[in-house]
Parts: sequence; C-alpha cells; structure tokens
Amino acid sequence: MKESMGLLLNQLMDAELTFFLGRGRYERMKGARSNHRNGSTPRQFTIKGIGGVAVSVPRDRMGKYQTHVLPRYQRYEGEIKEDLSLLFLSGVSTRTVALISKRLLGRTLSHAEVSSANLELTGAVEAWRMRDLSSLSIKYLYLDGVNFDMRIAGSVQKVPVLAAVGVDLEGMKHVVGMQSGDKESACSWREFFRDLKKRGLKGEQVQLGIMDGLSGLEKVFEEGFSKAEVQRCQVHVARNVLAKVPMKQRQPVADDLRSIFYASSYPKAKSQWELFQKKWERELPSATKCLSQSLESCLRFYKFPQEEWISIRTTNIIERLNKEFKRRTKPMEIVAGEASCYRLLAFISLKMELTWKKAPLGKVRRSLPWFKKFTQET
Repeated sequence: MKESMGLLLNQLMDAELTFFLGRGRYERMKGARSNHRNGSTPRQFTIKGIGGVAVSVPRDRMGKYQTHVLPRYQRYEGEIKEDLSLLFLSGVSTRTVALISKRLLGRTLSHAEVSSANLELTGAVEAWRMRDLSSLSIKYLYLDGVNFDMRIAGSVQKVPVLAAVGVDLEGMKHVVGMQSGDKESACSWREFFRDLKKRGLKGEQVQLGIMDGLSGLEKVFEEGFSKAEVQRCQVHVARNVLAKVPMKQRQPVADDLRSIFYASSYPKAKSQWELFQKKWERELPSATKCLSQSLESCLRFYKFPQEEWISIRTTNIIERLNKEFKRRTKPMEIVAGEASCYRLLAFISLKMELTWKKAPLGKVRRSLPWFKKFTQET
C-alpha cells in the first residue's frame, strides 16, 4: 500500500511538472530558452491509515516549480495534525503523543511537532473566545476565577483566569467569557464585564449574578449590571460560618443552616433564621454575625422560578467547569503560556457546553412529555 501510494504521488507530481513546463520528458521546444527538469528531492510524507510514504519531488532548473500535490514544508497530512491536537486537548501530553506516534501513524513524531500542530488552533480559539454575544439573551451569570501555574517570560507564575457562564432564556448554559486577570481585584472584574458588553452581552437582560465571596466582585457586578441582583453561593457562606464554630457544635449548626437555605419559601427561611439567631447568637456570636451579613444575598433565589432554585442557589455549575479545567491541566503541572491555557480551556468549555445541552437549567426538564402535559392542563 505504501509503495503504491508513493508511486501514485510521484506520477501526479510528474504530470504536474509536465503541465508546468509545457512539454513531456525529453521533449524539445524550439525558440526561446526554456526551463528543464532537474532531478528530484527525496521526501517522506505520512498519510493517515497508511503511514510514512517515500516520494520523490521533481525539480526544475529555474526553481520556479512548486508542487500542489503535497503541502509545502509539511511532513504529514492535515487530518493527522487535527488528530494530534485532539489527543493533546483530551489530556495526552505532547511527549506521550510522541511516544505512541509510531504505532498510531507509522512514523515517530517529536513532541515539538505535536506542539507545533497545536499552535494552529490559536486563531480559532481566539475567534471563539472573543465571539459576538449579541445573539444570546443571558438572564443569569455564574462568575468565578481559577489559578494556573503558567510560564511567563521564562519564570513560573500563578496566573488567575476569570470565567463566566451565562444562562439564556431557554435555560441553556454557555461559557461567555474567559480572561486572564486577578480574581481578587475589582479592576480586573470591571474590565472583564466591560469586555463582555463590548462583545454584545445585553447587560439590561441580566437578572441575577451567582458568585462566591470574592472581594470587590459583588460591588463591581452591581455597577456593571444595575438591574441585576446578587445571589451568594450558599455553600461558600456555610463554610465561612462553620469555620467560626467549634468542632462539637458544627453538625447541629450545619443542620440549622440547611433548614434556612432549603426552606420551602422566603418567609419560612426568615422564620428559620430567627430561630437560628435565638439559639446560637449568645454562644456563637461570630458565626451568627457572619451569616447575618450574607443572609439576604443567600436568599435572592426565592424571587425566581421554583424549578430553577436548585441550580441558582450555589455556584456549582461554574465550580464544575473549574474542576474540569484543573483536571485537564494537572498532568501538565505548568501551562506553557496564556495562549496555550486558552486553547485547553476553550476545548473543555465546548465539551461542557455539549453536556449542558442535555440538561437545561432547572430541576424539572421542560422537554419531558409529562411536564408539557402538566403545563397545558394548568
């Protein structure tokens, strides 16, 4: 198969050169000084499913001929490059891909070749990361940041990446933003929100921002989205409260927190809070004060549809995305720069979006037949 493919490619290039010169092999032309064949250059070209093929690229004496049969300067076809990139993005390191390339492709590739194949994704990744958002009607925004050990200017630094997951009116989730910046800095978040709006995000349609207690984030969000409210993640608030509780009291306090956060209505949640205050204020004043400062922002979800409560009371959706980010980058230990980081995160984000399409936001799926029947009857 390899010999036959090599023979076919050689014949194609020989016919191509004949057309380029305007005459066949050993055929003479009268008149002006004409170009001539000038031997050939041996070359190895790897084809998917076949392996390395030995070819001879013909040359002309004037050096004007360039074959279109084989891509210039490439040692393997484009589909192999796509496969290499997919293996790397899926979690296989460049050196591991290089080790198994002989069995997979029929030719050993260096880890530098694998890295070079990945570089061609940068343009597509940037186009997706900076895509227009005007077609999306985002009602909820999940906000968080995640740190990566990244090689910058020859040294390894811990670089935060800000991320935003938006939920549209149909309940579908989208990764709408990823940008390098200090997650503890109000200025970074302000610039992040400004960038989202420049790309077409309709700020007046955003109704709720779900976030943890990152310093400055809540205030900057309210500045950027004046019509939206803030939902503090109940898990993070509960952790902050329990951190101020002695070990022996943590279980009963945690049970009382659940009775507040999972009450069937806002009035019942407030009633449970009053009981919590009476029970613990004297013994645990620091924990009670901590909860009182965040209570209202923890209960904002009650203003929204009940089937969505389970999803908007915490930042679990974006925490799950961050977990995938860390899982993929953990084998690498160090990410090779900001562009490399964006390539990995974009691939993971697109995978997560495919998963999210099967489960729109909310406890009850509106697509279920029994739910449609129920809504029609009521």
